Amino acid sequence: MTTPVAIIGAGLGGLVLARVLHVHGVPSTVYEAEASPSTRTQGGLLDIRDYNGQPALEAAGLTEEFRTLILEGRQAMRILDRHKNLLLDVPDDGTGSSPEVQRGELRQMLLDSLPAGTVRWGHKVSGVRTLGEGRHEVAFAEGTAVVTSLLVGADGAWSRVRSLLSDATPEYTGFSFIEIHLFDGDSRHPTSAETVGGGAMMVLEPGKGILAHRERGGNLHTWVMLARPQHWFAAIDFTDPGAATARIVREFDGWAPELTALVTDGETPPVLRHIFTLPVEHRWDRVPGVTLLGDAAHLTAPNGEGANLALFDGAELGKAIAAHPDDIETALTEYEKAMFVRHVAANAEASDLRDMLGDDTPHKLINAFTGS
Repeated sequence: MTTPVAIIGAGLGGLVLARVLHVHGVPSTVYEAEASPSTRTQGGLLDIRDYNGQPALEAAGLTEEFRTLILEGRQAMRILDRHKNLLLDVPDDGTGSSPEVQRGELRQMLLDSLPAGTVRWGHKVSGVRTLGEGRHEVAFAEGTAVVTSLLVGADGAWSRVRSLLSDATPEYTGFSFIEIHLFDGDSRHPTSAETVGGGAMMVLEPGKGILAHRERGGNLHTWVMLARPQHWFAAIDFTDPGAATARIVREFDGWAPELTALVTDGETPPVLRHIFTLPVEHRWDRVPGVTLLGDAAHLTAPNGEGANLALFDGAELGKAIAAHPDDIETALTEYEKAMFVRHVAANAEASDLRDMLGDDTPHKLINAFTGS
């Protein structure tokens, strides 16, 4: 089968690209490995920023739909110490420029904005190869293949498309997160809900921390952050949720029970997520007919920019293709030139995990918020 534009990956970036192309009358097909939109949960809250994420959604013609997803009050943020003493309290006064939405709801909004059949579910890439003259073949695990004159890798950290452009592979940062959920916090976990407050709460010490968000319906989403080598986590049996939880919470001996309850009272098995990155200066020489966006192009540790940059990449690539429908190489050259500069600048200005869990935490982060 042949398709003019093949997008690999139905994450935020790939879907915004498909939507912007649709707005401009350019058809595309998105191939996604997962069997359906509900195969797995789609992460937690995202702060959609006014200088990249929001303009991307505007280019997609979805600003009004986006506004209906905003969770009011979730830009509030508090920092506590291990004894639950309040170190910093930043209320959400309604003037913030980065409203919070649920990642899953944002993704569903994008899916709903596309013509039926745009996304082909259950298409896991097994291989990619160059055919020449800007054409590429993508093979799928179920035995089918597609040939395209424009291949876009929006397939995340472990992108298969990246191999056509770059030998770079993600490297472990030394940090890992453990993800836990507490449902209906106000009714079922009132002490934890009060501790988290109206938005986000952080408790940070060198090498470890607990971050929690209040999501829709009062659900509490906890992220345990630990600076440990991968082999340390390999010694924990995450197939035994109780044992894994007990081992993780031992790293927080001496912390207030209201804080450790965000771990021990979890209603979902703890999910380990190692944090990987690509080199900050990752780039490639122009290869006809193929490019990357989002984490496939510039994977970084969580810093608030990743989803926003993926959205902006998708929108900018879509606009470039629409502006040069008969000269794809010019479109890709313009897109990549700007994208390489954009992601380096964005991540240079953003806080990273070393700011959050370094030797001078939480004071460095507090100073950043207070301007002192």
